[in-house]
Amino acid sequence: MSADEANKMAEEQGLDLVKISPNAVPPVCKIMDYSKFCFDQKKREKEAKKNQKVVEIKEIRMSPSIDTNDFNTKAKSAQKFLKDGNRVKVSVRFRGREMAHTNLGEKLLIDFAEACAEVATTEKNPKLEGRFMSMFLSPKSSK
Repeated sequence: MSADEANKMAEEQGLDLVKISPNAVPPVCKIMDYSKFCFDQKKREKEAKKNQKVVEIKEIRMSPSIDTNDFNTKAKSAQKFLKDGNRVKVSVRFRGREMAHTNLGEKLLIDFAEACAEVATTEKNPKLEGRFMSMFLSPKSSK
């Protein structure tokens, strides 16, 4: 059908002629109410955006000389973050002479991962970057 005929048909019905795939040979067009189509598309996009969950990265910082009660408190807060569906970055900061004992920090991070093992999986193993040793935990998938 020619473009003029299609335009005439669309005008008779009080609708718009919209090109669906202009690069096709011949171009594919559709007769529809374009403003209603745009409205419906925006509505669908809003609905999809509403259902999205943004995963945040929560950070927990410790020192190598942390005591057991403080350690347990931080582990509980990490478990809460993981249950909410967020990733957790656990880092240990070394100051001064503590840099000579990075093995203590690594052991601390491994113990932390074991404390959160029921709700988390270790995404990245402990790694030393400057004065910080960090590790990432992600929530276990609920299948």
